[in-house]
Amino acid sequence: MTHLLHRSIHSAPRVARSAQGIRFTDTEGRTYIDASGGAAVSCLGHGHPDVLAALHEQLDKLAYAHTGFFTTDVAEELADRLVADAPEGLDHVYLVSGGSEAVEAALKMARQYFTETGQPQRRHIIARRQSYHGNTLGALAAGGNEWRRAQFKPLLMDAHHIAPCFAYREQQAGETDAAYATRAAGELEAKILELGPDTVCAFIAEPVVGATAGAVPSVGDYFKQIRAICDKYGVLLILDEVMCGMGRTGSLYACEQDGVVPDLLTIAKGLGGGYQPVGATLLSDRIYQAFAKGTGFFQHGHTYMGHPMAAAAALAVQKVIARDNLLGNVQAMGAHLRDQLQAAFGQHAHVGDIRGRGLFQAIELVADRDTKAPFDPARKLHARIKTEAMARGLMVYPMGGTIDGVRGDHVLLAPPFIVTKDDVDQIVGRLAQAVDAALAA
Repeated sequence: MTHLLHRSIHSAPRVARSAQGIRFTDTEGRTYIDASGGAAVSCLGHGHPDVLAALHEQLDKLAYAHTGFFTTDVAEELADRLVADAPEGLDHVYLVSGGSEAVEAALKMARQYFTETGQPQRRHIIARRQSYHGNTLGALAAGGNEWRRAQFKPLLMDAHHIAPCFAYREQQAGETDAAYATRAAGELEAKILELGPDTVCAFIAEPVVGATAGAVPSVGDYFKQIRAICDKYGVLLILDEVMCGMGRTGSLYACEQDGVVPDLLTIAKGLGGGYQPVGATLLSDRIYQAFAKGTGFFQHGHTYMGHPMAAAAALAVQKVIARDNLLGNVQAMGAHLRDQLQAAFGQHAHVGDIRGRGLFQAIELVADRDTKAPFDPARKLHARIKTEAMARGLMVYPMGGTIDGVRGDHVLLAPPFIVTKDDVDQIVGRLAQAVDAALAA
């Protein structure tokens, strides 16, 4: 009997014994290709010698220092590195332990910015349906994953949700990408006007929506229009790159490909590659100066923020990505992955869409390609696919809920950046077998 409260109480998880590169081994000797990076976390794979060496070196120096008393050289160096590589205008870094904490901090920063600048009436947060921003109460309230939110709604702050930019599900027949981008972005302006422009605090969105909708990128100049609308009404733009950022889509920051710079940006997962729990909120100098010229501090904090071991891991991961030109491999292997998915599933009777950027790709399963009708959620097709994939030595990240948080199934792929063509071919081959077996069950 286990004393751990596992994610699923009624099924015992396999026990991982070791991992190296892109493969796990369990205690029964079975091996698995990590085709999802856990949850888009393990960007360097497992057991990377440079990261392990950096952790050993830091452990010998200093394992922990509370930021109420000290900063550390390694945390300062990580912040310098992140700002140097970030889109111009993001000049400061707040280090935390993960993605939910990073989003929670960003929401609080947005609110405090307006209290510091004499606009305390700005309180509303706007986000998008079919989004996910974390599991703390503030992040969960901002997110649009209804399945995760449902039982906690009485505890959640009020947040407002508009339609996502989800071309497969929302773009109308005959509508151009440009026209659809304008229509989707227009929902934000309409919501701001409905609430009252001087009452809206921030808009938060994922540049490429992660597991909740399955690697959904925007189309056209959607985010440029979003940026312009936020500027027009004095609303802060928060971009959540916890899952899609830090190289996952082929550029270090996903918003680079959209040509926009947010006021606040959240990162985690691939930041430390799973070697330590770490996340960060990047903020503009405008927000920093509002704090500096006002109360002089950000009214927030966590025990493990700026943790030296976490900072050491993240710094080492970022150095390896740059030194080994792994973004180039993400771009090349991402294109190969897309080609292989198209070859395997492009004409599949029950695959309606193949989408994503870089090594962040997904397929959406449908009962009927012509109508895009989803499978009955009671069938739990996504869970069956995971089971069939694991039986074939493949780890993928399937989810249900691509339409309204209840219906729809998709499979997300986010392999480590060190993946090769042969690895990609094996991943897609095993996935094809798993999908067909799940459909036949």
